[in-house]
Amino acid sequence: MSLQKQVMDKMKEAMKAKDTVALQALRAVKSAFLLAKTETGVQEELTEEQEVKIIQKQVKQRKDSAAVFLKQDRQDLADPELAEIKVLEQFLPEALSEEKIEEVVAATITKLGASGMQDMGKVMGVVSKELAGQADGKTISTLVKKHLMK
Repeated sequence: MSLQKQVMDKMKEAMKAKDTVALQALRAVKSAFLLAKTETGVQEELTEEQEVKIIQKQVKQRKDSAAVFLKQDRQDLADPELAEIKVLEQFLPEALSEEKIEEVVAATITKLGASGMQDMGKVMGVVSKELAGQADGKTISTLVKKHLMK
């Protein structure tokens, strides 16, 4: 079942349960899906990879907003953002632990023969593609820098 179908099913459940937080998050994702479909024009359906990227982007936006609100000591505004993150994360593949990501980064660096920061782009490209949907780009970047600076 496609993520779009799952989102619609969860939206119906949220409507019946009168769960406004979940409903708001799911409507935002549905809207993002529709925008992505209209941007491509010719393509009728989004691929699963595109759907995952859209949901990841939605989660990242909410994490950024929550971080800003918490920095400004506005817990009342951060709480709904954090609740929406929990709703959206159920549609994402299981995230890898930092140790697993580090293993992939180390293996990729060895495989590509990367020797310094000048090779960061190559390593990031390969690792990001391999771990698509399972790891945050910021985490990957931090680990790649750490390994290439040794």
